[in-house]
Amino acid sequence: MSEAVRTMMRMDAEAAQEAAAQADAGFLWDFWYPAARSTEISGQKLVTAMLLEVPLVLGRTSEGKVFAMRDSCPHRGIPLSYGRLDGKVVECCYHGWRFDACSGQCVEIPSLSSQDKLKVERIFAGHYPCEERDGYVWVYMNSPGTKLPQTIPAAPALTVFSDKYKITHLSCELPSHIDHGIIGLMDPAHGPFVHQSWFWRKRGSIHEKAKQFEPIPNGFRMSPHSPSTNSAPYQLLKRITGEPVTTTIDFVLPNIRTEEDQSGKMWFSSRATVTPVRRDLCRIDFVAAWNLFFLPVWVFRIFGKIFLRQDQETMIQQAEGLKHNPRLMLIDDADRPAKWYFALKANLIESRRTGAPMVHPMDGPVTLRWRS
Repeated sequence: MSEAVRTMMRMDAEAAQEAAAQADAGFLWDFWYPAARSTEISGQKLVTAMLLEVPLVLGRTSEGKVFAMRDSCPHRGIPLSYGRLDGKVVECCYHGWRFDACSGQCVEIPSLSSQDKLKVERIFAGHYPCEERDGYVWVYMNSPGTKLPQTIPAAPALTVFSDKYKITHLSCELPSHIDHGIIGLMDPAHGPFVHQSWFWRKRGSIHEKAKQFEPIPNGFRMSPHSPSTNSAPYQLLKRITGEPVTTTIDFVLPNIRTEEDQSGKMWFSSRATVTPVRRDLCRIDFVAAWNLFFLPVWVFRIFGKIFLRQDQETMIQQAEGLKHNPRLMLIDDADRPAKWYFALKANLIESRRTGAPMVHPMDGPVTLRWRS
């Protein structure tokens, strides 16, 4: 057996081991994830990111197209982000290997002589589909060791209801596993405690609520309803327009929560994604758009940052307790959305393993009741 064959077998074993380790991390593959803000990537700058414990290098070609590659040269493993981009090709800083930015295909190995018969075009650096939406660069993360599907859906887009609107972006990191980040995001009962404030909710405003939920593909929806009477911003919107406010909230695998609020011709739309960076770290990427003439972007950002900081501080505190692997519990009805999330995730993984249709954990619409 030649040394080259031994090397390839060792690389295949390492790839299989990596795939198994990442599966154990509880990640959901074959989905789009936001990797960076579009404004971070300009000119010939190479930007690094980490998604699902995979190191990435991002850039933009001279034609303006964004790309995403695994941040590792297939020759000796040095990060390609230490190299340079000439507008079309990424060059490794170690031996000058050059890769087409939009395909990852090797186009040149400077050290080869005229006698070498190596087919350079058969060498590829890791490469991932990449799209821009709503000011984010999205990367499609397919399962390690698998080929991309023939048809890849478009990256998620924020729903808007008029041609003219304001938009802003916020983010923060959470020192927790993706699952804790997500069930914290959808938790309906923490508001009066984590988000106590004069402009949102007070502890004394807790009262019983009843909301209807319905199944949707790969997720669930809090059916259109009137928002809580103890949420001041919604009541302000109702007074300004003189019309009822209707709110619809969706959660869809792997990690997306959207909210749409409408009152007459006024609307507010938001999307929060909990992006897995490592198994002990995730990131909330939040984008919101609205046509509310009375809400300047700078004002929304002040209050939005307060909200995210409150969530972040709570997750930091939770991480301190989770270090000791305590036994945890989920209750009904306030924790039913968390139970649906875990069931959706498990059923999707099982469906992909067996090829059988995915079983949705919800049989139909259901009303949940809790106090918050």
